[in-house]
Amino acid sequence: MKYNNPVIKGFYPDPSVCKVGDSYYLVCSSFQYFPGVPVFESKDLINWKQIGHCLTRESQIQLGNVSSSGGVFAPTIRYNNGRFYMTTTNETDHQNFYVWTDDIYGEWSEAISVDQGGIDPDLYFEDGKAFFMSNGTDDNGIGGIVQCEIDIETGAKLSPSRSIWQGAGGRYLESPHMYKIDGRYYLMAAEGGTEYGHMVIYARGESVSGPFEAYPDNPVLTNRNLGGYELQGVGHGDLIQDNDGNWWMLHLGFRQSGQWLTYHHLGREVFLTPVTFGEDGWFTAGHNGTTLTSFETDRISSQVIQQEKTTFTFGNTDWKLDWCYLRHPVTGNYLLEPDKMTLKGTAVSLDIPETPTFIGLRQRDFNAEISCEVSLTRGEAGITLYMDENHHYDLALRKTATGYEAIERLNIGDIKSVEAEYGLGGDNHATLIIRATHERYSFLIRKSGKETLLGTAQTRYLSSEVAGGFTGVLIGLYAYGEDSTAEFTNFKCEYL
Repeated sequence: MKYNNPVIKGFYPDPSVCKVGDSYYLVCSSFQYFPGVPVFESKDLINWKQIGHCLTRESQIQLGNVSSSGGVFAPTIRYNNGRFYMTTTNETDHQNFYVWTDDIYGEWSEAISVDQGGIDPDLYFEDGKAFFMSNGTDDNGIGGIVQCEIDIETGAKLSPSRSIWQGAGGRYLESPHMYKIDGRYYLMAAEGGTEYGHMVIYARGESVSGPFEAYPDNPVLTNRNLGGYELQGVGHGDLIQDNDGNWWMLHLGFRQSGQWLTYHHLGREVFLTPVTFGEDGWFTAGHNGTTLTSFETDRISSQVIQQEKTTFTFGNTDWKLDWCYLRHPVTGNYLLEPDKMTLKGTAVSLDIPETPTFIGLRQRDFNAEISCEVSLTRGEAGITLYMDENHHYDLALRKTATGYEAIERLNIGDIKSVEAEYGLGGDNHATLIIRATHERYSFLIRKSGKETLLGTAQTRYLSSEVAGGFTGVLIGLYAYGEDSTAEFTNFKCEYL
């Protein structure tokens, strides 16, 4: 069976996975977006369906005034004694915590804090004990992968935090995960930074606390030397064994916008790579230690068909699953119905790290057409291609002193420019259209069946290489301006 990567497209970084029965469950980072930490389910590791979020209440996670790429970092999901646990970091207040649930489709607990620093926390359970790991510095000031034993009921430390491995020599040691396989303990991590030098490394030992011997051929997985290849930034992986005993790695990576265009704006996505253990107990991954855009494998039944949703509308998406907000929303500003949405604007714009009236979907592929009918009373409302508060492209209607107009606005760092204005007179209604390719967005308005091009803009200025940070482009619908009200109908995002 041949499958294509990524298996989850768009801004869903830092995947972690566990298996319960014949089902797999996966979580990803969410940063400043709410609800936090999306949860996916799969029966075959290829097709994933989102089933919820771990952080759905403000009491669980504080996101007020969090700047872009702050908030919720790299989660880990684990299952022990009938209970799911998700541990993560609120990087804004540098606090590691975990939540739990007995019902993967239901609500999760309040946050339980752990007094250990660093980021990218992991939980490992064995013989009634719970071990907590993160990167950072231990109680003696030694850096590396840091471990302590905790009381899983309270989060209290039962042992000092101790550095158990310093990695394979690369920069930015992070993303630790512990496994016991055939009597040995395997400690997997990432180095190189979540960019073009990213890589997966690992070591093994005879005890959960080490010492650990590094894999002689580290890194075990990286695309850092594949110049001109679409898939880059491969790293931050988690191992899983399937029902037939095969091992796999779910990990992040990104697709650059062109063969030689070293920019990526869709964010870090979820990739699946086969793992093979040798007779000596060391494992290898992928194709000569790299991840491919597709793998041909007999590990997956030929009856499995990789499915991909290509059209997203109000009617075929779930407001609570597919859509997200910037930080904690003012719920009274959103009227979400099966076939339309009404937004009330405020004085908070998209340009500041607060809570504008905004609801968005992740952009999942390069080539797309996005359209929506917008009706406006006053203020401004429309579609934004949103990377962060300093990097977003807006196609909107706005009220003027003499009537209404459509505008194309580009926000690139400190440069904020209205590139085009299209007068509508007294008409407060129009269809807004954005056409996307690998390299460029085009902004159009449709009135009375006629399309008018307002302008275009390069995708690279919404990329991580330009904007910085760890997120990807969201397709957002927004309203701005006190006492403004806008109605959105016939929304459609179709990937071509």
